[in-house]
Amino acid sequence: MSEWTREGEELRRTITAPDFPTAIRIVDEIAVKAEEMNHHPDIDIRWRTLHLVLTTHDAGGLTDLDHRLAAVIDDIAAKHGA
Repeated sequence: MSEWTREGEELRRTITAPDFPTAIRIVDEIAVKAEEMNHHPDIDIRWRTLHLVLTTHDAGGLTDLDHRLAAVIDDIAAKHGA
């Protein structure tokens, strides 16, 4: 998870997609997987740049679920050349 940094009780990553439509496809795939896992990241979209934050609010910090979703997001980003 070298692309992720820990800030307090959050994992953060910035993804730069090749273009805006690809950024939206990445977000769409993340949304599907997040819904399946019932764990939803904070996502800020700025043109082709995505800022993601993971934490487990009801647990008061990071859990294994955050790390698993981070790995899923890494796979999705790599698949799209980001």
